[in-house]
Amino acid sequence: MSAEKIIGEWKKGSYKQVYWLEGDEPYFIDKVIDYAEHKILNESEAGFNLSVFYGRDADWTSIINACRRYPMFSERQVVLIKEAQHMKDIDKLEGYVEKPLSSTILVVAYKEKKVDGRTNLAKVIKKHGELFSTKKLYENQLPEWTRDMVQSKGFDITPQALQLLIDHIGNDLSRLENEVEKVYLNLGTSKIINEDAIETYVGISKEFNAFELQAAVAKKDLAKAIRIIKYFEANPKAAPIQMILPALYGYFSKVLQIYGLPDTSENSVKGLFYNNIFAARDAIGAAKSYNQQGLEKIILLLHEYNLKSIGVNSAPTSDADLLKELVVKMIY
Repeated sequence: MSAEKIIGEWKKGSYKQVYWLEGDEPYFIDKVIDYAEHKILNESEAGFNLSVFYGRDADWTSIINACRRYPMFSERQVVLIKEAQHMKDIDKLEGYVEKPLSSTILVVAYKEKKVDGRTNLAKVIKKHGELFSTKKLYENQLPEWTRDMVQSKGFDITPQALQLLIDHIGNDLSRLENEVEKVYLNLGTSKIINEDAIETYVGISKEFNAFELQAAVAKKDLAKAIRIIKYFEANPKAAPIQMILPALYGYFSKVLQIYGLPDTSENSVKGLFYNNIFAARDAIGAAKSYNQQGLEKIILLLHEYNLKSIGVNSAPTSDADLLKELVVKMIY
């Protein structure tokens, strides 16, 4: 079951007694918890019938006592356990989960972990409650998810702006949503988020960013690559080396994969690049320009300079100087 489905059922007035939310992606857990805290009960009901516990400070007896209370002036009460992964003796909730009170909705946020499936607690959750397990989105899922999120707010986003946003922020769904909200609140009457809007309201330069550096190296445009690195040197927060190196590694790893494809047409290659036909065309060009041996050399260089960036086998060197040295070796 997804976060959208759980919330959708709640909107219809359909509730189970226990919801266990776990896994690696806090965004979806936070969405469910936020709705449970602010939407299941109205303001007057919440004053008497909403109990919020935090795992690090909560004890199991207080939680069970709260769950076994009957609601006041309402059909139901809501009990939330936030940061439940820090709670001691959480397995003591097993008895309540097995026989929950029909008028209580217990929602447990067990972030960045999963309950051990071999335990009795896990077994009773699966039998008597709703287990919602989350995982991080894969890189190739980010564009579709981000586009859907933008469109759900009544806006659209250009492919270039979408790529710029994802390359800068990465797989941080909460931040992606926050930055999109920041943009559309400033758009006025426009319903399209473009590169200019991302540059103005998110603070990402459309000319000097990790994506443009990647494109310059892919085209062997050393002069442009050095200009971008000089911009990074003057604006250290624009693109730290810890963000640039993984981005370059991810891109050139995909370009190298082209040599393993039975079909190297644009339509076949675009699957590696968010189904973006223009990105596929550029990648095919980079593959031909560097050839397989050159791309393998780039992967090794990126690994070497990643170690140097954290001080392994390297004298103290600025990030900008490391990047300049790296792109020269990559291109030549």
